[in-house]
Amino acid sequence: MSSDAAKVFDPLRRKEVALTPEEKVRQWFIGVLRDHLKVPVHLMMSEVEMKYGAAGKTYRADILVYDRNGRPLAIAECKRPDVKLTQEVLEQALRYDMVLGVKWFFITNGQETRVAVRDGGTVRAVGHAPDYEEMSAGAQL
Repeated sequence: MSSDAAKVFDPLRRKEVALTPEEKVRQWFIGVLRDHLKVPVHLMMSEVEMKYGAAGKTYRADILVYDRNGRPLAIAECKRPDVKLTQEVLEQALRYDMVLGVKWFFITNGQETRVAVRDGGTVRAVGHAPDYEEMSAGAQL
């Protein structure tokens, strides 16, 4: 018998997916959101497809968190552990935001996680990861 590639169950997509290095980080961060930041599982989605730009280029957001009214609240961009969290990674999340209009941004490679918040017309780094109640407070600003 041939050995299949390792798989992991994604609780957001409700199916088994290939356990790539990036997927390991995504699944770990889903756990962080659920267990530590108290984000309800039913208010998260992974690998969310969207179209952007005049050409309608397809992008996929790693994890989206929604508010209780079903509006996008936060986006998480997950990278393999060997990928540095550069300005380019943040800009990728900000491109998705042009479609989504979220308030909170997470970028992580499983070794390091950075958090930013939309504050008026600017996005600024914050020193802590907010729990779901904090994320939701003022989300309708």
